[in-house]
Amino acid sequence: MDELVKVAVDVMGGDNAPAEAVKGAIEAVNEKENLQVLLVGQAPLIEKELAGCTYPKERVTIIPAAEVIETGEPPVTAIRGKKDSSIVVGMKMVKNQEADAFVSAGSTGAVLVGGQVLVGRIKGVERPPLAPLIPTRDGVSLLIDCGANVDARPSHLVQFARMGSIYMEHVVGIRNPRVAIVNIGAEEEKGNALVKETFPLLKACSDINFVGNIEARDIPNGDADVIVCEAFVGNVILKLYEGVGNTLISKIKGAMVSSVRGKLGALLVKPSLKKVLKSFDASQYGGAPLLGLKGLVVKCHGSSKAAEFKNSIIQCIQFKNQEINGKIKDHISGNVEEN
Repeated sequence: MDELVKVAVDVMGGDNAPAEAVKGAIEAVNEKENLQVLLVGQAPLIEKELAGCTYPKERVTIIPAAEVIETGEPPVTAIRGKKDSSIVVGMKMVKNQEADAFVSAGSTGAVLVGGQVLVGRIKGVERPPLAPLIPTRDGVSLLIDCGANVDARPSHLVQFARMGSIYMEHVVGIRNPRVAIVNIGAEEEKGNALVKETFPLLKACSDINFVGNIEARDIPNGDADVIVCEAFVGNVILKLYEGVGNTLISKIKGAMVSSVRGKLGALLVKPSLKKVLKSFDASQYGGAPLLGLKGLVVKCHGSSKAAEFKNSIIQCIQFKNQEINGKIKDHISGNVEEN
């Protein structure tokens, strides 16, 4: 059997804690024999959720953590003050190499601060970005950054492009991934000051496949594999993406049951339509890894259900087996020395 990958799961974070986190963790460990899950949180609640579940007992461990960091708490204060919170305890396990990865749907701010303060950045990495996979017409693209650095500098975006390329090639399996920067037009001279200054830097990078600008409307077409932007733009794209997707799915389903003809048509197209709609379900791609840290931290949506937790946990196995942190460390340190 492959080497066991240990994933610490924050079961106290998110809108559906602890039930969906525990359920997703159990589904993951039942599916993958080389996985061990460490359920971090309030033990009595975890034990209650585990009651009646069937799973390999030797690969599921409860790690007690009495405190919970709430979404509205100031992140720095919470990380410093709540030493026995599920986020702090889980991240310290990654720092101390007691876990290979940490997955949480809790406070984004606390996860970002904890990742940098507790787990620590890889030497040479200026700013760790959040990088979720988003569905496109023929597959997925990596949106980097979607929420960690709203005031990024050009050098940050260049590192995002390099880290994103490594992730897409070694985790997703896309050779020589196409990298593009989000802009309001295809022409090189378009954009704000940040994009204009970053464009020639990316163009000069011989270690990435930079294809130029990408407009937001072309992202769903899959015109690039790595979509580079600062976090304000990335978060707007991500939220609009999710909102439009949910609205279209709702409208399609409504139209299908609005008349007898619609219901008959639905029966004919249901198998194909179900497959298409599933491909645009973001939960199947897991959470967003915080790239550039010394250990793997994955942030799930606050509203995550079991499926997203399961897929987020499973994606940690590929990340560990492909030694993504080592590849980022070697790549970034090499470029830092050259500069």
